Amino acid sequence: MKDAFGTPQTLLVLGGTSEIGLATARRLVARRTRTVWLAGRPSPALDSAADGLRELGAHVRTVVFDALDPSGHEEALGKVFAEGDIDMVLLAFGVLGDQAHDEARPLDAVRVAQTNYTGAVSSGLICAGALQTQGHGSLVVLSSVAGERARRANFIYGSSKAGLDTFAQGLGDALHGTGVHVMVVRPGFVRSRMTAGLVEAPLATTPDQVAQAIEKGLRRRSETVWVPGVLRVVMSALRHVPRPLFRRLPV
Repeated sequence: MKDAFGTPQTLLVLGGTSEIGLATARRLVARRTRTVWLAGRPSPALDSAADGLRELGAHVRTVVFDALDPSGHEEALGKVFAEGDIDMVLLAFGVLGDQAHDEARPLDAVRVAQTNYTGAVSSGLICAGALQTQGHGSLVVLSSVAGERARRANFIYGSSKAGLDTFAQGLGDALHGTGVHVMVVRPGFVRSRMTAGLVEAPLATTPDQVAQAIEKGLRRRSETVWVPGVLRVVMSALRHVPRPLFRRLPV
């Protein structure tokens, strides 16, 4: 169960090598979290991530999970919940893709959509059902400001995040009153492996800053968290810019 400050004792990270996911895990382990499950495809990176958390004092286990294999999600995640209650699930997997490349190769664009949206719908519903059965827990979903409005530069990625964001909001409403808390996190540009080599956008942030915002959101039982917070105002304004003008903006 969570303590008075909203810190979970047990954490499941879907996307076990995610930089934001691991930054969040490290932050929570430093508080009170003692058991961490890292779900991802077997790899040296996943093993290294697990070892790093063990060095911080956490009991860490890994489970084979592939966002692109929804048929295997129920079995994989069922193994985790069969071991005991999970206080928090962090849905942290996703791919950015390459807009120009993916426009020319539709099957690659579909892979982005299947990873970011279809895989999240499948695993999100399974975890939500398990949390509801146990009667408590938080499902934290990493969305993106890219889902707020389609941009020429990344509309394939943005559309997948828009779908994910809408799904998570609806799921949160469906679970209201059940003891399960759904929190949508909308970071802006995050300096990470995923964005390496890209031109940095204004108001850029880091995995550690996103992790800090997630922890604060858990304490407040927030439903939506923007990182940094000023993006709430910025995106509210951009959402209402007329399309002919929006196309000309350097965003």
